[in-house]
Amino acid sequence: MKKLVYICAFILTTTAIAQTSNSLTFEKQKLKQALAYGDKLVAASSMFSIISLEGPQSTYKDSLAYLYFNARNYVSCFLVTNDILKNKPNNIELLEMQAVSLESMGAMEKASESYKALLAITNNNYHAYKLAGLQLAMKKYDLAHASVKKANQLSDNGTVEITFQVNKNYNQNVKLKAAIAYLEGIIAQNLDKNKEAKLSFEAAVKIFPDFVLAKSKLETLSTEE
Repeated sequence: MKKLVYICAFILTTTAIAQTSNSLTFEKQKLKQALAYGDKLVAASSMFSIISLEGPQSTYKDSLAYLYFNARNYVSCFLVTNDILKNKPNNIELLEMQAVSLESMGAMEKASESYKALLAITNNNYHAYKLAGLQLAMKKYDLAHASVKKANQLSDNGTVEITFQVNKNYNQNVKLKAAIAYLEGIIAQNLDKNKEAKLSFEAAVKIFPDFVLAKSKLETLSTEE
């Protein structure tokens, strides 16, 4: 009798494993087709099914986070990255997606915490620049000043550009190093350090001679003098 029970249990277990395997294969094929056709809703549904079948450690959670991020579904992206980061607290790409998602949601304080975590890992001047910008937006001028000074001291690989809206019809891409100098000038102005601000704007123009906003700030400061 016991042998019969063991046999039945083995058959049921084997059948369940086979069904799970078949379901996984089906969902992965469906996901591949959905991505090929650009159907993000079906792709997300398939990812959910795969995660459910594979369990909490499924790597498809990462894929789901990327899917939400690329679709600019920042609330869902934040929720997924927040879940994954509990087990991968130093994953740079996930932290970056979380930081951008929080900033896009208007959660400035939380976004600044994410950029602080990133900066501690990467020592990257872009992350320091973003942190300074958020601190400026929250009117934490002294903290912003310290962060932008750090950004200016860190090495720059010359590949990152920042987009500035000059007016409603024109955006300008500016080298990160020049953008850091410009932000340093803006923060200095908020601290009533106009001489320091002028030097920073001049540095920004020296790095990027066509920097429209930096030139405008210099003109305004010269007029005030």
